Amino acid sequence: MFAIIQAVGWPIWPLILASVIAVALIIERSITLRRARIVPAGLLDKVLADVRQGGVSAQMIERVAVHSPLGRVLAAGLRNVSSSREVMKEAIEETGRAVVHELERFLTTLGTIASISPLLGLLGTIIGMIDIFASQGVNGANPAQLAQGISIALYTTGLGLLIAIPAMIFWRHFRALIDSFVIDMEQQAIKLVEVAHGERRA
Repeated sequence: MFAIIQAVGWPIWPLILASVIAVALIIERSITLRRARIVPAGLLDKVLADVRQGGVSAQMIERVAVHSPLGRVLAAGLRNVSSSREVMKEAIEETGRAVVHELERFLTTLGTIASISPLLGLLGTIIGMIDIFASQGVNGANPAQLAQGISIALYTTGLGLLIAIPAMIFWRHFRALIDSFVIDMEQQAIKLVEVAHGERRA
């Protein structure tokens, strides 16, 4: 690996930095975006059971809010449970938008890395081609400079694609995962509103 870095030179450093950031973001998002952490099973049923037993209290709302992102959405509805259906839904939607924004954290950076990595590889290819043409002198080709130009062109292109492909796969995976979380939270929030206003039993 060090031999490749030494052979390619400075054009490989932006790609190495992009790969390190991409790996860190993929690991962080994989740990954070777990279904059991975002939309834990049974939370809504437990909240509805607590509401039926003891009503809505400030302590209960705070406990639900710190439980999970879904808990924050449900807590927003519970704070406005005595208000009209529309007010309750608006409070849930406002909190839901903030929760989704937090879930999408770092995805823009990961998507940017997936987009620019091939371009950084292309930049390295152009630099390598410049070295290849510069190696052609009046007395013939300079073998060392020719080899370095080829190394830069090939390694940077390959590394750019090697970074971009997994970054794009994980970016799309995380986007789909967040979309599924949003649908799940919406369904549970609607159920809370309808139960609170007597439109359904459970």
